[in-house]
Amino acid sequence: MTAPLLRCDQLSVTHRDADRPTPASVSFEVAPGEALLVLGPSGSGKSTLAMALNGLVPKSVWAEVSGRVELGGRDLDELRLADASAHIAMVFQDADAQIVANTVYDEVAFGPENLCVPAAEIERRVEAALRAVRLWDRRDDAPEVLSGGGRQRLAIAAAIAQGSPCIVLDEPTANLDPRSAAEVYDVLGELLERGDVGIVLIEHNLDQALRIATRVLVLDHEGRVAVTGSPREALVDHAHVLAELGVWLPVATQIGARLWGAGVHFDELPLTIDELRATLTSTPQLPDVATQNSRAEVRAPEALSARALFGHFSFSLPAASFTALVGPNGAGKSTLLHALTGITPPGRGQVFVGGDDLTRLPERELRDRIGIVFQNPEQQFLTGRVWDELALELRSRGLDEEAVEARVRASLERFDLVAQAEQHPFVLSGGQKRRLSVATALVSGANILVLDEPTFGQDEARAAELVGMLRELVDAGTTVLIATHDLQLAAEEADRMLVLDDTRLVADGATHDVIASGVLERVGLGLPPVAAAFRGIAGPHGAITRMREVPGREVWR
Repeated sequence: MTAPLLRCDQLSVTHRDADRPTPASVSFEVAPGEALLVLGPSGSGKSTLAMALNGLVPKSVWAEVSGRVELGGRDLDELRLADASAHIAMVFQDADAQIVANTVYDEVAFGPENLCVPAAEIERRVEAALRAVRLWDRRDDAPEVLSGGGRQRLAIAAAIAQGSPCIVLDEPTANLDPRSAAEVYDVLGELLERGDVGIVLIEHNLDQALRIATRVLVLDHEGRVAVTGSPREALVDHAHVLAELGVWLPVATQIGARLWGAGVHFDELPLTIDELRATLTSTPQLPDVATQNSRAEVRAPEALSARALFGHFSFSLPAASFTALVGPNGAGKSTLLHALTGITPPGRGQVFVGGDDLTRLPERELRDRIGIVFQNPEQQFLTGRVWDELALELRSRGLDEEAVEARVRASLERFDLVAQAEQHPFVLSGGQKRRLSVATALVSGANILVLDEPTFGQDEARAAELVGMLRELVDAGTTVLIATHDLQLAAEEADRMLVLDDTRLVADGATHDVIASGVLERVGLGLPPVAAAFRGIAGPHGAITRMREVPGREVWR
């Protein structure tokens, strides 16, 4: 019998200063042609598990490890990191953490060069990998000039070119627009069809991941295996377990559960949008649509505005509004956010904060008015302790230690970081880092908050909690602007939507109106999943864009 590509037996990892292992006693196998989808709440140890599969933990990142990992039948403990990389390739959650070369081409060639692959084969692999992720025309560019999504695709190309029989991907599409994410899964699907490659995938984008997943493993809050089985067994039959854990479920399953509660008959809950639509189109009478509760359009003073920015466009954000900025990778979303917050000069055009020219505001006053949360949380960490990260800004404002302590404790509790107060920010999980970065921005008291991909790396429970907090801030008078690839988040929560394409503003209006206009499809983003599920359905159901508009309530088996 052929040995699996990867075998994990009772693996436990305990980080320095941690009081328990995460993951804990995890076992699974991956054979050629299989894709194992790993899910779990933030802090359950998913990223740690990924790094332990090729020896980065504990050989590069210290931790106490027990259990056994085998690569192609060989014990991982007996392999050097270089030898392990010939068996397993890694794509990290943060693409910037693994980019080492000066050009896109050299980055992809780096892995096979270090494995002593012949030059002609390296050239073939590099071109094939770069064409697969649509970066061949950028092969001579420096990686740093690519967008965040472009750098993520570059990391995936480097893993493909390495030629390892097993690939581990930690949220590979988190920074990608829907079209780019679909193209990545096209590539991964083609690799699996060859039958000689296995994949371990950590992913929140379930609707794309289900295109390739053959099995699912779900960790609980303690890092232990809660559910394992086929995608349908794990995500449909055990949907109530995942819901209790705060883990994302497929959109189709969530919609099906609500409709089931409203009396729509399903032989079994749907796993995919196609399965859901098959039932919707064959159901003669759907329940009445829930009353839409869009926030009324009100005239409010401008909190943040741009005039002839980049020479192309103007817009304004009313005070106490919640706006989503969406667009394809490379459209200029992060560049726009940096210009709006004074991180980089706006160049052509002007930015006004509360009616005042941004370039004329002293830096301290600007920070008092507007806060930003970066796409990569680590870019804004300045201290070696979570507690100090939150206290830093407060102390700079001259608050006494008693006041600092009270506000830091309140922030730690609000963002569920009490247990991590003494840890270094860099050893937090991806979701915990995101929550800390948002907490540091909110602790300043600014009345305008700009966030770049705020729910990146978050489980469903934490994302809902974060968005709920943002909505509370808006209701209390704060203006919130988020750049996001999560079109469903934008549809559910944003009052307004800005659509950017090739550094040009192509839509600016109420979220529902922008979705209905077709502009998202025209720029290649497609529809939010809920809108896609109901588009074309007869009657008022065809206009549904938000989960709370779906008739019924969630009912689990």
